[in-house]
Amino acid sequence: MSETTIQRGITGVLRPFREYLLEKGVKTGDQIVYYGCVGTCTPFIELLAIAVRGYGYEQVFVPLLDESKAKKIHEVPDIGMQVSAVPAVLMPKVLVIMGGLSMSYMPVTKEQVKEVIGKYQDAIIVGVCFMNMFEKAGWLDTVQFHLLINGILDPVQITKRS
Repeated sequence: MSETTIQRGITGVLRPFREYLLEKGVKTGDQIVYYGCVGTCTPFIELLAIAVRGYGYEQVFVPLLDESKAKKIHEVPDIGMQVSAVPAVLMPKVLVIMGGLSMSYMPVTKEQVKEVIGKYQDAIIVGVCFMNMFEKAGWLDTVQFHLLINGILDPVQITKRS
């Protein structure tokens, strides 16, 4: 059975992520692997990482789907969570697929994502996107998320002084 709730703001993205991992029994030492686009997904990954920083998880960033380039995410005092240059060996308990991968100009297909997920049969699969990206790209018929967080950034208010 699926359950949909509505939350607001950045905490509406971060809190459900943290709560879901705790509810599913993700524990100290377990690994969370985030797959996303370099640059655009990275800040959102670092926000998700900060939401669970105190739980002792090993967190890893994989650019696109290139697991040979996996890098550990670590806390930098007075800064936050940052992707490091330290390589990581993948043993994921949780896979987080970022919506940026589904953008039409990305060299990633939903079938490739499904193949990566298939390598980690016991992993929890989380999708994080904005503005219905997975739905618009037609990924929801192929990629089955245990948890899908879809942030809506609407309206965006811009104020300029002349």
